[in-house]
Amino acid sequence: MEYHNPVLLQETVDGLNIKEDGVYVDVTFGGGGHSREILNRLGENGRLIAFDQDKDALSNTIDDNRFLLINENFRYVKRFLKFYGYKQVDGILADFGVSSHQFDVPERGFSTRFDGQLDMRMNQDGDLSAYDVVNTYSEDQIRTVLKVYGELRQAPAMAREIIAARLNKPIETSVELKQVLQRFLLPRKEHKILAQIYQAIRIEVNQELEVLKELLLQTSELLKTGGRLSFISYHSLEDRLVKRFIRNGLFEGEPERDVFGRFEVPLKKVGGLIIPTAEEIEQNNRARSAKLRIAEKL
Repeated sequence: MEYHNPVLLQETVDGLNIKEDGVYVDVTFGGGGHSREILNRLGENGRLIAFDQDKDALSNTIDDNRFLLINENFRYVKRFLKFYGYKQVDGILADFGVSSHQFDVPERGFSTRFDGQLDMRMNQDGDLSAYDVVNTYSEDQIRTVLKVYGELRQAPAMAREIIAARLNKPIETSVELKQVLQRFLLPRKEHKILAQIYQAIRIEVNQELEVLKELLLQTSELLKTGGRLSFISYHSLEDRLVKRFIRNGLFEGEPERDVFGRFEVPLKKVGGLIIPTAEEIEQNNRARSAKLRIAEKL
């Protein structure tokens, strides 16, 4: 199966500061590009555990006795690492983007380029699909999804349009959804607005922000002292959560300070924000919005 070239490959794996005999986790295995690079840097006593909830990714598994691929959502990373005997690890890598394979299979419903059923489930056995969001959510729920996750100013009007359209018949495919919302797809901005709509529904279907929060909260306990996390985000909602958690261990608000104004945090950032070069973006358009942040356990 065709999967994207891994984004920021060297920079992301460099960020882990690989130890030859260390234990590392790739929570977004996909095509296995980042995992293969980690294995290239590990010695014979090193270990890599990877996660991917999409069963299609299992076809990319790596034949290496240092490697284990777990077909589960990374929100359960601590539970499964404990099951396999790992209380702490030396590094955790994540690339939160949708894989090119998922985008390129019309029946998965991730892409605005194809007509396919409204699905968007990263876990194909998941209970909630894009069809359910569009056809069973209330007007208030749809408005919230589009406004919060898609950052769409016209979310209230879009929600009303969806509710009115589905009174006649369910909205079943990508093309049907696009037709329903056609009047909001302004010339020269059609692709951008559609991408925001799809992003919003996809985040809701897969609980992406809640799952990311759960992962971040587990990292401070899972990482050994000096262990690293290396996370790639693709939109501001994800990046904001990662940035805030690294900065003060919270997702919103400010931490409690002592009488001297100091506060404790579980992580410290390593370097600054890393983005792809113009050359990488030219070779891999998917990289254009990638943001890499690295942090170390104190």
